[in-house]
Amino acid sequence: MTMPKGFKSEHGYATVTSVEGALDYRRIAEKMTSEGYKMNHSTARNIFLSAMRKLASHVVDTYRIDSSSEIVDRTAKDPRFQEGIFEIMDEIEADKKTSTQGECGI
Repeated sequence: MTMPKGFKSEHGYATVTSVEGALDYRRIAEKMTSEGYKMNHSTARNIFLSAMRKLASHVVDTYRIDSSSEIVDRTAKDPRFQEGIFEIMDEIEADKKTSTQGECGI
């Protein structure tokens, strides 16, 4: 029996690998291991989804949506939510670079 390729949510697979530069769980685990943190793909997935659940919980609370663990979990695994978080983090990183360049006179 073959193993499934990943959790398939209503809106696609629950990892954002379509974003340029994004890594799948196996590549994250390989990179972490090469940097001295022994990790396998299951651990990488669990850590990633744990972080997404924390963020999703705050979003759900902010919008006063029923914050049951099922809704938070479904939101955390939704590729659209993950892409949104990526875009926010990417924008923050770009703003940091811009403000740092301004301070240095570049």
